[in-house]
Amino acid sequence: MSGDLAADVALFAQGFPFALDSFQLEACQAVAGGKGALVAAPTGAGKTVVGEFACFLALRTGRKCFYTTPIKALSNQKYRDLCARHGEQNVGLLTGDISVNGEAPVVVMTTEVLRNMIYASSPTLRGLGFVVLDEVHYLADRFRGAVWEEVIITLEESVRVIALSATVSNAEEFGAWLDEVRGDTAIVLWEQRPVPLFQHVMAGRDLYDLFDQRVAALSGAAAAPVSGEVNPKLLQLAKQETRALRDDSRRPRGRSGNGKRASYGSGRYGGAADSRRREANQRLVPRRDATIERLSAEGLLPAIYFIFSRQGCDTAVSQLMRSGPQLTNSFERVELDEIASRHAEGLSTADLAALDYGAFCDAFRCGIAAHHAGMFPAFKAATEEGFGRGLVKVVFATETLALGINMPARSVVLEKLVKFNGEHHADITAGEYTQLTGRAGRRGIDVEGHAVVNWQPGLDPRAVAGLASRRTYPLRSSFQPTYNMAANFVATVGRAQARQLLERSFAQYQADATLQRYAQRSRRNRDTGKSRLRTNTIAVRFDRICSVLESLGYLTAGGQELTADGRMLTRIYSELDLVVAEAVKDGVFAGLSGPGLAAVVSSLVYESRGDRRVQHRMPNRASEKAQSELRGIWRRVSLVERDNRLPGSPEPDIGFAEAVFDWASGRPLGEVLDESELTAGDFVRNARQVVDALDQLGEASPVLRASCKEAAGMIRRSVVDANYQD
Repeated sequence: MSGDLAADVALFAQGFPFALDSFQLEACQAVAGGKGALVAAPTGAGKTVVGEFACFLALRTGRKCFYTTPIKALSNQKYRDLCARHGEQNVGLLTGDISVNGEAPVVVMTTEVLRNMIYASSPTLRGLGFVVLDEVHYLADRFRGAVWEEVIITLEESVRVIALSATVSNAEEFGAWLDEVRGDTAIVLWEQRPVPLFQHVMAGRDLYDLFDQRVAALSGAAAAPVSGEVNPKLLQLAKQETRALRDDSRRPRGRSGNGKRASYGSGRYGGAADSRRREANQRLVPRRDATIERLSAEGLLPAIYFIFSRQGCDTAVSQLMRSGPQLTNSFERVELDEIASRHAEGLSTADLAALDYGAFCDAFRCGIAAHHAGMFPAFKAATEEGFGRGLVKVVFATETLALGINMPARSVVLEKLVKFNGEHHADITAGEYTQLTGRAGRRGIDVEGHAVVNWQPGLDPRAVAGLASRRTYPLRSSFQPTYNMAANFVATVGRAQARQLLERSFAQYQADATLQRYAQRSRRNRDTGKSRLRTNTIAVRFDRICSVLESLGYLTAGGQELTADGRMLTRIYSELDLVVAEAVKDGVFAGLSGPGLAAVVSSLVYESRGDRRVQHRMPNRASEKAQSELRGIWRRVSLVERDNRLPGSPEPDIGFAEAVFDWASGRPLGEVLDESELTAGDFVRNARQVVDALDQLGEASPVLRASCKEAAGMIRRSVVDANYQD
């Protein structure tokens, strides 16, 4: 490494209050030497330091650096961090609904914003030297993951990519793919946590070490030993619970039970036997307030207490408040009041009442808060600030808090090891366990972190140990071409080269690797020609998509160029992109009032969380007629997709139509929330999605631009205002 490059790294390192770890120095030196980098390290290890070095190097060499994140909240947080380090004049922020200093040399943005800039050949890309892809393991996300691969394979070759990932078991595979598609890429793996993590199980009012600490001491381990060395006390508790259930099931049931054995936990026979069974099942399950009391007594606060239910988080706050907690002192309460007031600025008295601001503040000043997607964004932001400053002592959170937000704690509690995955209840994976517990231990503050699993009936300590011992999980691509993607690729590089680019995706790379492993096990395939079969899967889907686009008039005859309708499609980013484009062609949105247009557009972006069999309706006859036409288009598109052996597009969902219509018509927040039964956070987030969709629709169709702008303006008021960020 040359003297100048070493000096750059040394000068950068001087800006931190701690010495950089060897993996951080290794990655920074690679970037200084002109390479890209993949940095895979545990949560809290400090991999973002390497991304910040790319920003530093861009400023030092007169180039630009784009720092991308998967969510707006993380973009806002990183923007504040970089402004503090480099000055507001050198840093910009682009998140779709916010644009601040977008031509700055360092710009923080969501990954979708960068993807859209690439497709539009934005002049802002001039001088771009580095792109940081923070939380790049998001490319496994089945809804948004494709965006990361789109960016990686379409960026100019001269741009160095710095990819930051959680620890994954196939980092070498991902790094090898990056090296193949982006050029010289250093792969830097780091498995050590900066703060040792100790694992525990809370049973009743007692806190047990998960692993046998005698073995840990003998081995000199800083964190958990291997999975087989489970604390024998926990194994004994599990055995006693099993014995109690077995013995109880053998008891005579009396006249009503006819001597039958009751099914586990069914409550079928009632009476004293069921009472004993419930007692045996529940006696080791700790109360939430008891868990917090024990953590407080052990000096293990602040804590993040994960509950995989929004309602569960809110209920836990109320339960803890009823126990009369004493978690904050008078000085901390004053600071917490100031934080809450500042984040609520600009809200009317009526809005504050609708948001139950008083109850939020009562718990907040006691150092207690919830954090989930259903919360009003300003309240979430207040919680994040209060917790980051050590003022909030307990946050009851869903797993969304683990997705990149910088909110480390001294302890993390997992109430259960089962969660609803959108279809059914399932055990959390080792990767999810690692991501959640990785929040425990604050670098520079704590000498150790603590992960606590609460006892539940049937808990197997050995299974918990298995989760705690597995530090990595595989990264699997979710990449699939979409209609919008295909149109943009054809517009940018032409159909033939677009097909070649898609064959360079990580999804195809993994498919080819799987095929090679299969072929090695079945040598005879070389003779039969079956070695060509699970191959070119991405390109085949692209060809089928192009066939659909050609048949509907978005590609010219022969499918080599875009038509005017195809150029319109390039501006529509939606899971129902082709349905939207067809609706524009058929004039479905023409003539609707602002609220009516918002209601119809909402069905193209909204997805119900609960039971979709609940009956909803459109708010008036005009929007109902437009929605009927829209559903006809959806059915027509589905038939074309079926004929081309493509999965059908999701069905339009009118579950948000009445709420957004009422809001755009000027109705107050309290009435809208009461009638829609939506949480404030869900309402705000979905309203903003409708605004984004209207903005896209207006950009795609000049004929609709004025009406889309009017409708978006009707929604952008009060709590939906862009000043309150997700």
